[in-house]
Amino acid sequence: MFQQILDPVLGSLWLSALVAVIPLATLFVLLGVFRMSAWKASLVGLALSIVLAILVWRMPPIQTMSATLEGALYGIIPILWILVNALWVYRLTVVTGWFEVLGERIRAISDDQRILAILIAFCFGALLESLAGFGAPVAISIAMLMAAGMKPVKAAIVSLLANTAPVAFGAMAAPIIALSSVTGIDIHLLSQMAGRQTPFLALFVPLVLVFIVDGKRGVKETWPVAVVAGIVFGLAQFVTSNFIAVEITDVVASVATVLAVLLMLRVWKPAHVVTFAAEDGAGDADTATGGSGSGSGTGAGAGSRGTRTGLAVKEVAEAVQIDQSRYSKAGLTWNALMPYVVIIAVFSISQIPAVKAFLAAATTIQFPWPGLSITDAAGNAVATEYKLNIGGAAGTLLLLSGVIVAIVYRLSAKRAARAYSATIHQLRFTIVTVSAVLALAYVMNLSGQTQSLGAALAATGALFAVLSPVIGWLGVAITGSDTSSNALFGLLQATAAEQAGINPILTAAANSSAGVLGKMLSPQNLAVAAAAASMGGKEGDLFRKLIWWSLGLLAVFTVFVFLQSTPVLGWMVPTAP
Repeated sequence: MFQQILDPVLGSLWLSALVAVIPLATLFVLLGVFRMSAWKASLVGLALSIVLAILVWRMPPIQTMSATLEGALYGIIPILWILVNALWVYRLTVVTGWFEVLGERIRAISDDQRILAILIAFCFGALLESLAGFGAPVAISIAMLMAAGMKPVKAAIVSLLANTAPVAFGAMAAPIIALSSVTGIDIHLLSQMAGRQTPFLALFVPLVLVFIVDGKRGVKETWPVAVVAGIVFGLAQFVTSNFIAVEITDVVASVATVLAVLLMLRVWKPAHVVTFAAEDGAGDADTATGGSGSGSGTGAGAGSRGTRTGLAVKEVAEAVQIDQSRYSKAGLTWNALMPYVVIIAVFSISQIPAVKAFLAAATTIQFPWPGLSITDAAGNAVATEYKLNIGGAAGTLLLLSGVIVAIVYRLSAKRAARAYSATIHQLRFTIVTVSAVLALAYVMNLSGQTQSLGAALAATGALFAVLSPVIGWLGVAITGSDTSSNALFGLLQATAAEQAGINPILTAAANSSAGVLGKMLSPQNLAVAAAAASMGGKEGDLFRKLIWWSLGLLAVFTVFVFLQSTPVLGWMVPTAP
């Protein structure tokens, strides 16, 4: 039996907290200062956490190694199981040619750059975030906006800022799933809380996007559609995360928002159509009653996507060219949206009580994790049971969705398997990174390092409600992943909140919800955006243009979270049944 120690360094809680932060600080410095590859930095951080667990927190080596393996396995199943299958579904749409059709259908809707910023960066980017994440939505949105004639710098800024509201529920809610795992808080409670925070970000983001594209005039002329997009997205996030299924929150929100914007554009148009010169992208808006941005952009998009999205050029070259003359406009739209409709249907069916109960009873693996026997500093047993519902796992449901999509698209088993293999190859370093970060989180959590940090932070009392969003923001800004940030800081947030007398559901969810505002500044996301916009080496320019938006939104969101910790908005925090 191993008992965690809160103050192993000279009996001082604060000194112990300073030592406990070493693995995290090292990881951040290696990523943010030395620009070391994420997979290498995460392995270094993991090694340091193991050394400290054994030598300082006195965790037996066998238990330390067991905790490492449990964390790594959790990184693979269910987190990476979700990511691989989500990206595979997206890749199927590329190799079959339907992704290109979807892009064309969106670009054909409007020549107005402000409308396209909402449709492509906010709506379609959120749809991609719901499946893939890890930079794919940013890269693809940039390529599509540039194809429509938008200036590269502006396309990058718009895409990075738009990649905020959906991130907490991205990759089939991988961040919330990871947060539940490390904190032990029921996933539905965390989903409810995050669904009562991120919708307020969604209200502002479309307005910010049109301001970036066209300044005050953009807000004045397009605020109706921006407000509708924000309200529908936020409302759909709230309803889905609170009452349906956390995994499909962003899928439902993005599809609902696309439909709402399209319906609105049938009865409302901005006073002017704002386009950008396709040749020089001068950045100054031109006002016109029509334009060639959509027409000229369609061709550019087809040629640029292969080198700007991380997909293999060979794979894009082998993509089937859809003979659009064989389909009606409604048929083209249906086939392009079909994968996302299938995903919604599969996940919705899985939530039917009888189906959900069957999957839980027939396909759940549950056992005490071998080699772990731990109590906390107060002598209470620490849960170390491993539980996995294989059939009901989001990754398995995505795999099933992908099989259905491949069949409907009449894709051969060989090409579907090749796409799956290519997906794993593309994510090879991500697999190492996520596994190492989750292993690091488990070692820190089970050895007591996180509890030492949490106890020290709890000494700040009510002030922790203000620090909580900042911690989440910093975690995502450095690691580039809301999932990784939740794995690293989730238990710390819950532990500190309990000791400070604050509801841990609030602060744990805030780690994820506020963390999304740091993603636009993460070195990894900036590098993806710079590469997609052919701005290699100019990540600093993007950083300087985005930092004030990030900090400004964080300040507003911090006030909101603080009010949720008080009687003013405390009624918004869900309670366990």
